[in-house]
Amino acid sequence: MGKKIKKEVEPPPKDVFDPLTIESKKAATVVLMLNSTEEEILAKACEAIYKFALKGEENKTTLLELGAVEPLTKLLTHEDKIVRRNATMVFGILASNNDVKKSLRELDILNAIIAQLAPEEEVVIHEFASLCLANMSVEYTSKVQIFEYGGLEPLIRLLGSPDPDVKKNSIECIYNLVQDFHCRMAIQDLSAIPPILDLLKSEYPIIQLLALKTLGTITNDRESRVMLRDSQGLEQLLKILETKEFNDLHIEALAVLANCLEDVDTMQQLQQAGGLKKLLAFAENTTFPDIQKNATKAIARAAYDSETRKILHEQGVEKCLINLLGAENDGTKVAAAEVISAMSENLASKEFFNTQGIPQIVQLLKSENDDIKEGATLALANLTTANQTNAIAVAEAGAIESLINILSCNRDNAIANAATVLTNMATQESLRLAIQSFDIMRALIQPLNSSNTLVQSKAALTVAAIACDAEARIELRHAGGLEPLVELLHSNNDEVRRHASWAVMVCASDEATSIELCKIGVLDVLEEINQSMRRKNNFSEAAYNRLLNNNLSLKYCQTGYLSSSNMIPDGFYDAGRINPGKKLLSLKELALQEPNDRRAIILINSKPYSAYPTYTTEEKFSDSVSGRSSSLQRRGRTSAGIGSPTDEKADVPGLATATGSKTFLKERASRKGKGKKEEEKNKEEEEVAALAKIVESSTDKEWCPPSDNEFCNYITEISRTILPITDLKTQIETLAKFVAEKMGGPISKKLLHEFKWELHISEVKFQLRSNIVPIGYIKKGTFYHRALLFKALADKIGIGATLVRGEYNRAWNEVKLVEESYKGVTGLLPRPEEFIIDLMFEPGALLKTRSQEAEFYKFL
Repeated sequence: MGKKIKKEVEPPPKDVFDPLTIESKKAATVVLMLNSTEEEILAKACEAIYKFALKGEENKTTLLELGAVEPLTKLLTHEDKIVRRNATMVFGILASNNDVKKSLRELDILNAIIAQLAPEEEVVIHEFASLCLANMSVEYTSKVQIFEYGGLEPLIRLLGSPDPDVKKNSIECIYNLVQDFHCRMAIQDLSAIPPILDLLKSEYPIIQLLALKTLGTITNDRESRVMLRDSQGLEQLLKILETKEFNDLHIEALAVLANCLEDVDTMQQLQQAGGLKKLLAFAENTTFPDIQKNATKAIARAAYDSETRKILHEQGVEKCLINLLGAENDGTKVAAAEVISAMSENLASKEFFNTQGIPQIVQLLKSENDDIKEGATLALANLTTANQTNAIAVAEAGAIESLINILSCNRDNAIANAATVLTNMATQESLRLAIQSFDIMRALIQPLNSSNTLVQSKAALTVAAIACDAEARIELRHAGGLEPLVELLHSNNDEVRRHASWAVMVCASDEATSIELCKIGVLDVLEEINQSMRRKNNFSEAAYNRLLNNNLSLKYCQTGYLSSSNMIPDGFYDAGRINPGKKLLSLKELALQEPNDRRAIILINSKPYSAYPTYTTEEKFSDSVSGRSSSLQRRGRTSAGIGSPTDEKADVPGLATATGSKTFLKERASRKGKGKKEEEKNKEEEEVAALAKIVESSTDKEWCPPSDNEFCNYITEISRTILPITDLKTQIETLAKFVAEKMGGPISKKLLHEFKWELHISEVKFQLRSNIVPIGYIKKGTFYHRALLFKALADKIGIGATLVRGEYNRAWNEVKLVEESYKGVTGLLPRPEEFIIDLMFEPGALLKTRSQEAEFYKFL
């Protein structure tokens, strides 16, 4: 055998670098390797970074700080598939970090990531590219970029991928994107609903859940609901509900179904297929509280459409709802009450709940859960609207006390709903009286003071409904409810202002409440409102007029006019014209003033003094100063009282002012003190001082207007002489002559300037020691005295006459009479004419309102 010869190994070329194996334990070193030009190094560096990033959020932040993100972005477009795949995997993991997201947005890499979704790319690249997009799409800016770069279409295509991770990431990204309106619209154009529905058949619950959530969002749009219905999506949703193993998906499936039930066509299809019946049975029988609550909410969504309400009624939804009211879960009770409130818009359903359901709802009012209270009050508010039978049923179920208690709760909507129920009930007198027995007006004070405009509006409306009874108005006054009610008139909310005006108008139905309202300035507020074209309303104008009609003294002073329907009451006084914004003092305040040289206040009062339930000053004095009544009889009291015009010493109690009474007491004290011992003098001074306090207290609390015996005699006389006359014109003429006779008789036009009525009035004021002059004491009266007396007497005997104030102490009365030429003419309706009554020159003469004589009478 030949000898073997060893072959010599050829040395490597001198220009080739020998292979070097490096083991790095620092992330910074690996990050530097990302700038290498060798594909193997780049692939291994990306793989190492991927494994490092998987270990936690801190590592992702570290990589960002080391500057790994920017070189990695360049590798997304690398020619080598492995490098490109590994870089994509890194970004899929890094994109879950918020700081990295911000950096990626600045580097604008989304277009490169979307490019990795191309069909020719590996499944692994699809998985991590879609994962990166799912993480990035959480923020709005990234959503817009993904949509603008055309990322939605490849994501929808990937829903059909065989890989479950790709499906999961794609549907999650789509779910984030469809939160934006523009993406939802694009979903319809790309026919995305069928592939999303296919995901409901997945064996992975997370994919099914994300698909249902996505459907729940996109079916908010009607076009998407139609597409889902046409794609047999309703059947798949019902199948999920029927499968107990899918109970973790039931809530989301119900959310999608709730959206679909808003369409009448869907409801009809569901009803025909028996799906609606299944849904009601599911809602009633499911044992999962949250699922039952959401099922009931789904029915509630459907009940807000009139057509779907009819379908629900035909399906017998009312019985199901009554059973749901007794559920253990509070959320289910609230949802059931919401459905009932919606179904009450249907008349047949409203009548059904009259016999069943209302007692169960009333029981919910006692719940400690505010949501339940709000839902129950809303249901009752809708059930009792325009339905007296239901209102009676609510009262019979014992709801009144609970409703009034809710007025003081902390839930504004519950308060507003409770007030609405009480308003609906108050339309019936029997229920209104029952409500008043629970001190309703005091309970409404807190809602009236609320800062919520809805509560303010409903509370004011309740006041308007309840205050039509006199006792309720008294209760409101005593409870201090008028002030907050008037305050609501300042509201900028039109409904609040309108309802407050309505309530004020109702409260102004009696004189006492009208006076209280005027004291707190309601007339000024209403006048300001009525001057604004934007703020005024029919109720504000009606309230203003009613207040004046119940305070005729103020009306005449402000407007200078009383209609024939404005019957002058006892206690009416004419203080002359007052300027806008100036307050009219009450008769009591005017009586307490010292006599002055201003215009006299003319009083109309036919009540005898005995009709007022007060003690006289003398009775108080005799009660307090025992044993001295005989020595303290009234002597020289004409300075503080009112006598008849012919007897200066006659005294009528009631006009004694505080000043006059104190002066009288001082004079009596001075006379009593003379010739007495010092001890007796001191004792009597103490007694007189005590009486002064009683008189002052009496003046403040028990003052009443003075009686007018002469005016009472006038009424008696005209009742005897004029009432028997059957002809209206003759009655008017006779009354005019009577008034003129009592006021100084006819006056010649040429001698009018010699008629010294001013001096006479001054003498009467001096005699009475008061600015208030009862009209019966005036024996020389000019135009406005005679017109006022005529109006007051005409009202007493039923003659319709107006009272109009003119300029320069002028006033006149107007009456309507049918002309003689029209009487007895067949085929013609009587045409009444307006006449002015002459009370000065030719008493009883009737002057046509537009005639020259009438103008002369008014403006001479």
